[in-house]
Amino acid sequence: MAKIKTSYFCQNCGAQSAKWIGKCPACGEWNTYVEEVVQREEVTPTGVWKVGSSSAQVASKPKPIADISYQEQSRIQTKDQELNRVLGGGIVPGSMVLIGGEPGIGKSTLMLQIALSLDGLRVLYVSGEESEQQIKMRAERLLAQTSDCFILTETGTQNIFKQIELLRPQVLVVDSIQTLHSSFIEAGAGSVSQVRECTAELLKFAKESGTPVFLIGHITKEGNLAGPKILEHMVDTVLTFEGDRHMTYRILRTTKNRFGSTSELGIYEMLGSGLREVSNPSEILISQREDAFSGIAIGATLEGNRPLLIEVQSLVSPATYGTPQRTSTGFDGKRLNMLLAVLEKRGGYRLGAQDVFLNIAGGLKVEDPALDLAVCASILSSFEDMAIPSTSCFAAEVGLGGEVRAVNRVENRISEAEKLGFRDIYISKYNKKGVDLSKFSINIHAFGRLEEVFGALFG
Repeated sequence: MAKIKTSYFCQNCGAQSAKWIGKCPACGEWNTYVEEVVQREEVTPTGVWKVGSSSAQVASKPKPIADISYQEQSRIQTKDQELNRVLGGGIVPGSMVLIGGEPGIGKSTLMLQIALSLDGLRVLYVSGEESEQQIKMRAERLLAQTSDCFILTETGTQNIFKQIELLRPQVLVVDSIQTLHSSFIEAGAGSVSQVRECTAELLKFAKESGTPVFLIGHITKEGNLAGPKILEHMVDTVLTFEGDRHMTYRILRTTKNRFGSTSELGIYEMLGSGLREVSNPSEILISQREDAFSGIAIGATLEGNRPLLIEVQSLVSPATYGTPQRTSTGFDGKRLNMLLAVLEKRGGYRLGAQDVFLNIAGGLKVEDPALDLAVCASILSSFEDMAIPSTSCFAAEVGLGGEVRAVNRVENRISEAEKLGFRDIYISKYNKKGVDLSKFSINIHAFGRLEEVFGALFG
C-alpha cells in the first residue's frame, strides 16, 4: 500500500521541513513554507523511465582520477549559430538545458524554430500550454517544414515516457516544466515538489538514454526562474532569454554551463517570420544618421566574449525645478551619478544644476566599465552642444581621481572598431603596456587624464 505523508516546502529555494517554520534556514526568507501532500510508492512505478530489465546494479567504487577514461562526445550542430555559440559549440548528448524568460519574449518560438531546423533528427516537442493547432500555426509562420518533428500535447510524465519509448526521439523539448505533473506526487502542477520530481525523471531519462532535453521555465516578477532553486542545480545549462517586448532585439545569455563558457551570448531580431540571427550586432546598434548631433558617443564594450560598438545618447539641459533629474536607461544609475561627480570635481564642469538623461541605444543593458569614457564624452558633448565626430569611439574606464584607466581585451575592441570603419579610438595610455598596437591602421589616441581627452575632442 502506498505511504502518504505531508511535508513542508519552501517556495523560494525548495528546502523541505517536517513542520512549518516561519523563517527558512536555507535562504532566510520569511513565510515561504507551504504544506504539500507527498505520496511515494513502495515498488518501482510503471511509466517512469528505466533502462534495462535487471534490477541488480554494481555498487560504485572509488577510482584514481588517472585511471578514469574519458572520450569526448561529438556535439549536435544546429543551423542556429547563435545557439551553438551560447551552448559552447553545439548540443551535448545527454545534457539538460533550462531556458527562462519573461512571458511573450519568444522562448517557445525559439525552441520550436530549433526543433524544426534539426534535419535528420527525430525531435519530440512536448507542450503543456498550447494545443496542436496553435503550434501548427506558429510553425507555418516560421516557414520551416520538416517531417522529423513530432508534437505531443500532454502534461502527465507517465504518458510522456510511454510515448518516448514508442518514438525514441533524439532530442526532447518540454514547454514548460511548470505544467508537468507526476501521478506519484499528490501536489498541483507547478508546485515545488512536482517541479523537482518531474525534473528528476527527465534528468534520469537524459543521462541514461543520452538524449538532450530542453526545458522551458517560467520566471517570477523579480526576474528569477520560478520554482525551487534546486532546479537550476539539477540541469547542466541555464539560459536566459532577455529583451524588451516592445523592442525587436533579444539576447540569449548563459548563467550556467557545465560544457562551456558562461560568458557567451547570442543576439536575435524578432520578425514576423520568427527569430533572425544577428551575426554583426554592432552595425545595428549604431544608428545611421546623416547629420551630426551633440550628446552622441560610440563606446566599445564586451558582451561575454563578443565585442560590440554601441551608441550612448545623452541630453543635458538646465533643471526646470529645484532638484535636477538623473535618469538612465540601460546603464547603472549609481555609476552615472559617480561619473557626474567626477566631471564636477575633477573636470570643473558645473553639472549640479543640470538635468541629465542617458540612454543606451538598442534597448541593451550594459555593465562594462569600459563604457565610462563614452558616457562622459556623451554628457559633455550635450553640455557644450558640440558634436563628436561619428568616426570616433571610446574604450576606457574612468576612476574617481579623473584618471583614464585601462580595460581588458582592448585589442578585440580596437579590431571591432577598425572593422566597422572607425578612424579614431580613445583608450587609456596604460593599455599600451604589453600590447602591440602598431598592427592596427586605426588612429589610437592614448591618454591618462580626462581633461586630456576632452581637450583633444573639444579644444
